[in-house]
Amino acid sequence: MRGFRRAYGLLLFAGAIPLAQAQDFPIKPIRVIVPAAAGGSPDVLARLLGGKLHERLGQPVVVDNRAGASQMIGADAVAKSAPDGHTLLLPTITYTTSAAIQPKLPFDPLKDLTGITMIGEGAFLVVVHPSLPVKSIKQLISLAKAKPGEINYGSSTGTIAHLITEMFMAKVGIRMTQIPYKSAAPSVMAAVGGHVSLVVLSLPSVLPQVKAGRLRAIAVTSAQRSPFVPELPTVAESGVPGYEARQWWGLFAPGSTPRPIIDKINTETRAILATDEIKARLANEGAQPVLTMTPDEFNVIVRNDIERWRRLVKELDLKFN
Repeated sequence: MRGFRRAYGLLLFAGAIPLAQAQDFPIKPIRVIVPAAAGGSPDVLARLLGGKLHERLGQPVVVDNRAGASQMIGADAVAKSAPDGHTLLLPTITYTTSAAIQPKLPFDPLKDLTGITMIGEGAFLVVVHPSLPVKSIKQLISLAKAKPGEINYGSSTGTIAHLITEMFMAKVGIRMTQIPYKSAAPSVMAAVGGHVSLVVLSLPSVLPQVKAGRLRAIAVTSAQRSPFVPELPTVAESGVPGYEARQWWGLFAPGSTPRPIIDKINTETRAILATDEIKARLANEGAQPVLTMTPDEFNVIVRNDIERWRRLVKELDLKFN
């Protein structure tokens, strides 16, 4: 009986450890690794969120930019860090495309990192140079079918912009020619200069050029119209039923981080996202806050996105150098 009580007491003690860790968390500064260069939307959102987490949790939040390998360098650093909630990752949906097309990663993207919550989501814009004689998706499809391979589009190879453009072409049966660029910024400049005729990129990347009349937006890729450009139809309602793609930004921790700590960060982040100030700042990045997502729900989305891009790459036999 005495042995049973001792064993039962040890089980209770062991079960209390994660809870105690969550109650004590954080005990030192939190580092948010952004797997992209300073100034981009993940960096902007990380600094915005970090300032508010500092206020709520009482510890400094430091943003650490680790760009490279399509977000995988930063992701690897977090995957191999201590699983105590003090090192987090803030990537975009490109995390899932990179995980899908890079088979020899130094970490497991589904086991070594775990989702905390999606921070925001937004549409991509389908944008053309004004010299291209199309003002709708239907006109784009007709022109591309009449001139197979003659329309050029700009994207970074293997990124979400590349994959969703290839997905669009496969769905409607057209062929356009990819012109590769290292990042979104030079592809936008190439479109403005007329060196490529089309780009599919997030709102912050191209909307200023659209408003200035240098580029023409013809559709959004999301399932519903974007509240930021409500006049633009979706690709689906423009004659491509079932087509849908969106941008998202999310927060991750090392895979074995105790669940009470994950839940605490999730709760604090969702409270921050619900404030009017943060909603307004997110709007500047073309994002709508995600207010009700649990860690489990986010992990399902991440897994499904990675599987979706893997299937697409295999079905289209896409090659990446």
